[in-house]
Amino acid sequence: RSFPTHSTYTTDTTSREENKKTIESLSRLSVDIRKIRRLKEWVLLQDVAYVKEIAGILREMGADETAVANILERCPEAILRSPAEINSQRALWELVCQNEKQLIKLIEQFPESFFTTESHKNQKANILFFQALGLKNNIITRFLTSAPNIFYNPVEKNKTVIETLQKHYLSLGGSDANMKIWMLKLLSQNPFILLNTSTAIQENLEFLQKNGFTDHEVLQLLSKLKGFIFQLTPATMQKSMLFSKNVFKCSDQELRHLVLTCPALLYYSVPVLEERLEGLLKEGISVAQIRETPMVLELTTQIVQYRIKKLSALGYDIKNGTLESLNGTKKDFEVSYGKIQSKKERPIFNPVAPINIED
Repeated sequence: RSFPTHSTYTTDTTSREENKKTIESLSRLSVDIRKIRRLKEWVLLQDVAYVKEIAGILREMGADETAVANILERCPEAILRSPAEINSQRALWELVCQNEKQLIKLIEQFPESFFTTESHKNQKANILFFQALGLKNNIITRFLTSAPNIFYNPVEKNKTVIETLQKHYLSLGGSDANMKIWMLKLLSQNPFILLNTSTAIQENLEFLQKNGFTDHEVLQLLSKLKGFIFQLTPATMQKSMLFSKNVFKCSDQELRHLVLTCPALLYYSVPVLEERLEGLLKEGISVAQIRETPMVLELTTQIVQYRIKKLSALGYDIKNGTLESLNGTKKDFEVSYGKIQSKKERPIFNPVAPINIED
C-alpha cells in the first residue's frame, strides 16, 4: 500500500536539493540515509521535517534508539507529520491497545499504517463503531495494521454494509440469536468486505440463488468462503462454474454439490483453476479422481508436487490411490503422511505372538 502524500509534499525530485538539516538529524539517529535515498528520496527534499520531534514521541512511548532508527528507515514519511498529528494518532490507537508497550511494538511492525494520519475523524468514529458492534480490541488492532483502508470510510458507509449483511443473513434463514456471532466472525475473518458496496453484495447473493443454491446453501457458502464471495462478481463466478461443469461433465445439481464441497471452484478464476488442473493431470492424476476430491484444487501446483514427491518416497502411488492424503493444511498433510509412514514401517507379523509349530 502506497503512503498517501499530503498536498504540501512533492515527490518530484528534479532540480531540487536535499534538506541538509534533515540529513544531519537522521544521521544523528543512526538512520541509514542511503536506504532512504534509494527508496524514497523525495522525503529528504522537503523544506519542513520533524525528525527530532517524531523521534522524541517514539522514545516517549518506549522505543529504544535501534527501534527509532528502524521505524524511520522503513517509513521515512513519518518525519513529515507534525507532532500534533502524531500525538492525535497515538491517542487514537491507545483506544484499542492494552498499553504503550503493545503500541510501540505495532508501530515497529506496521509503521506505514500508524503514520497514515489522514481521515482522523473517520478513523476514530470507526474504532468506536467496531467497539460498539462487539469486536474485541485485539481484532480492531489487527484491522488497523492489516486493513487500514476500512477506517478511512465514513462510518455511515461501514454501518450500511453491516446492516445489509445482517438483513441478508436473516432473509436466508439465519436466526436472530446467532446473527451477532456470525457477523463478528465474518468480519474477523475478512474485514475487507467493508470495502464492498451494498449493491455488489445483493448482486452476488442473487446470482447464487438464481443458479439453484438454496438459502441454506448460500449461507453455507458465505461461511465457508469467509466473506470473500463479496470480492467476486456474477460474471467471474459464472465463468468459473461453467469451466468446472465442462471439465467434470456434470449436471447443474452435481455442480452445486461440487461447489459446496469445494468453494474454491467458485472463488478462483478460470486461469487459476486451469493451471492447477493441468498440474494435477501432469502428475498422472485423473479428472475422475479430482472430481471425487475437488478440495485438492485449493492447493497450489507447487504444494501438490511437493506432497506427491514425499508420498512417492514412501512408495504411495497417488495415481491409484485417493487424493485425500494430499488435502488440507500443512498440519493436516503431516498427520496423513505420518500415518502412511507408520503403516509402512509396521512389521507384517506380531513378534510377541506365540508361533505354532507342527510336530
